[in-house]
Amino acid sequence: MAFRIHKILNNNAVVVLDEGKEKIVMGPGIAFQKRKNDLIPPGRIEKIFVMEEENEKFQQLLRTLPEEHIDIAEEIISYAEGKLQAPLSDHIHIALTDHLSFAIERLKQGYRIQNKLLNEIKVLYKAEYEIGLWAKQLIKERLGIEIPDDEAAHIALHIHTAKLDAASMNKTMRETTLIHELVDLIQTELGILIDKESISYQRLLTHLRFALSRIENGEPIHSMDEEMLALIQTKYAKEWACTQKAATYAEKEYGIRFPEEELAYIVLHIQRLRKR
Repeated sequence: MAFRIHKILNNNAVVVLDEGKEKIVMGPGIAFQKRKNDLIPPGRIEKIFVMEEENEKFQQLLRTLPEEHIDIAEEIISYAEGKLQAPLSDHIHIALTDHLSFAIERLKQGYRIQNKLLNEIKVLYKAEYEIGLWAKQLIKERLGIEIPDDEAAHIALHIHTAKLDAASMNKTMRETTLIHELVDLIQTELGILIDKESISYQRLLTHLRFALSRIENGEPIHSMDEEMLALIQTKYAKEWACTQKAATYAEKEYGIRFPEEELAYIVLHIQRLRKR
């Protein structure tokens, strides 16, 4: 189906009217040497967007951001959908494009990009982080700019939160930050340095993530008999005291209450870490 151009946003994006509704149509060079009311050949169209709530914001980004940044963001999104074998929320076209362009400009100006949640993101959102590393290589090839792994992790979070069944960016950041802070607290209290590449660390993070999910959704906790619970509290008294401090922190700062059984399982994970 051929569309007639209603508004040109940039060389690769135009607005068309389809049954009175504005749609954003994208494709390489789709608006090159075109004017309003010209027809777009269907073979040139790669993507069509209907954004009910954020249509104006997306149009503004397409008009104002460098086209090469927009093209890279769209390529990352397409690659992510292919790797995850699932569609992403339309909002990612705004959120990732805006974020990526800002990050690229900061790097060009010599700013450092840091992400204190890098280690947690690498473990908890492994598939998305690998997409972030792919994006890192793409940006280097296209723009000659080396983005740090910290930025690859930012990209990973945008992709994760755009999955249709995922929590919002704020909620994901809050949960990942809490996990980061709990691991820091464990290290400080026990005077240990956790190997962030170890399987034990990865298991601890994964357990904490699912524990938070179970608590938030009111799901049953893995049961533990009283005798086993008492044994853990006695045998690993130092680790038990540490998890209680962590639980107090989570409740005070985040309003999240860990049941005793959950703390006992965390103790076992900590014990494995200390053995290393």
